[in-house]
Amino acid sequence: MEIFYYLFFGIIGAILATILPGLLNMYSAKISMNEGKKRAFLFASGVSLAVLIETLIALFFARFLDKNPDIIAILQKVVLGVFISMTIYFFFIAKDINKQPVKEVTHSKRNLFFRGFLLSIINLLPIPFWVYISITFRSFKWFTFSQLSIVITSIGSSIGTFTVMVIYIWFFRPKENQKKMNVNMNYLIGTITAIVSLFTLLKIIKTM
Repeated sequence: MEIFYYLFFGIIGAILATILPGLLNMYSAKISMNEGKKRAFLFASGVSLAVLIETLIALFFARFLDKNPDIIAILQKVVLGVFISMTIYFFFIAKDINKQPVKEVTHSKRNLFFRGFLLSIINLLPIPFWVYISITFRSFKWFTFSQLSIVITSIGSSIGTFTVMVIYIWFFRPKENQKKMNVNMNYLIGTITAIVSLFTLLKIIKTM
């Protein structure tokens, strides 16, 4: 049961972190439209492997921070400001993004997997995301930094990332449906960041 909990935790966390239209998601969708879904899946596999490694790094780093509460207290206040800013951005500013038509892209057949892996490694966003989420859940006793939890959550994070990219590969539409999709996702992400901000604020108040 513990394994399934951490696997679910990793999958849901990764879906929430990657559902917004971003570089890697849009890139996989472009490959799908221009070169076929099978090749896009190869790219997505490289991305997912990199996310697994980044999540492992993030959780081991979070375990270190968990033993240093003074550092965590500072980070919580900084992250609260960041998530509040993100909430404002996604609700009131990011309504007209990605209106540009999708451009044609070409890739080497042999390098799609490694291209996905390298682009994902360069994109370090999963690391601060998982550091914050794991420490926050740890403070509520919803997460532990055992070897099992770290490994299983990382696997779940990789699965969740691949799942989101598969959705983009299969259902992305570049024209009339794109604007509607982006607006809906902006409100969704704004809601998520607002919830995270609330949890963070409650935690800061609790420790004062």
